[in-house]
Amino acid sequence: MPTNKIPPLSSPERLDVYLSKVFQLTRAKVQNLLRDQQVLLNGNVVEKAGTKVRGGEHLELSVPPPKPSGLRAENIPLEILYEDKALLVINKPPGLVVHPAAGHWEGTLVNALLFHFKKLSGLDPTRPGIVHRLDKDTSGILIIAKQDEAHEGLSRQFKDRQVEKVYQVLVHGKVIPKKGTIDKPIGRHPKHRKKMGIVSSGRFAITQYEVLEHFKEYSLLQCRIETGRTHQIRVHLSSLGHPVVGDSVYGKEDRKLGATRQLLHAWKVKFKHPLTEEVLAFKAPLPLDFKEALEKLQTS
Repeated sequence: MPTNKIPPLSSPERLDVYLSKVFQLTRAKVQNLLRDQQVLLNGNVVEKAGTKVRGGEHLELSVPPPKPSGLRAENIPLEILYEDKALLVINKPPGLVVHPAAGHWEGTLVNALLFHFKKLSGLDPTRPGIVHRLDKDTSGILIIAKQDEAHEGLSRQFKDRQVEKVYQVLVHGKVIPKKGTIDKPIGRHPKHRKKMGIVSSGRFAITQYEVLEHFKEYSLLQCRIETGRTHQIRVHLSSLGHPVVGDSVYGKEDRKLGATRQLLHAWKVKFKHPLTEEVLAFKAPLPLDFKEALEKLQTS
């Protein structure tokens, strides 16, 4: 752990800002170093990011080598909608788990990313590149970070609700009115702990919907989510009496269309590039099973 003397500064500076600037570390990495007691000032451990440095202090900084994730690269094909040095935008197929977890240690999107890309953000070594998630059986757009700085910027946009996310979803029944806002809090179901539900003590959740097409017994909607709660669209639409077609958790068996998974697709996304601030917008085509279900309804 080498010791460096901080040169005179024109004005006091926050320690985390100084470390980030001088050692070219992301703010998240600086936070981790402070948390792990890897930063010493004048021989004393410092854990507060807002500690002021004025110059003349003796700084000791230990940056441990990255821990091996133990994840295996797998040659799983990916549909890439966009790529640059900082990020990727992919169209996730239904049935693909986003990251390894209990019961799904292999065959995930992360395993595929490790095979196809040499560099991914490492803020979470167990989930390299993963900024946000989709359920296993939900298809559509996912944004992947290749750099830590990009990951931090994207995470801020998601946290501040600056990412526009629009889904296409097929539901049971004729949805009336054709436009609406669902504002109902979502939390863990009080009886079925593996499910979410409308719970008064839950976190606030807002979904805006619009009917794209009505069928005799179904409706095709676009849903814009202002929040990103677990299973939000599925829970909200089910609460209106219009569960997602194929949703075995919050809906009912669908015999007419034969859907084997929820027909929910992350269709459009719009956000600012985390490094250049250029506005980026993408649209992902519907997967085959979703298109076939619509064709059945349009020709029946």
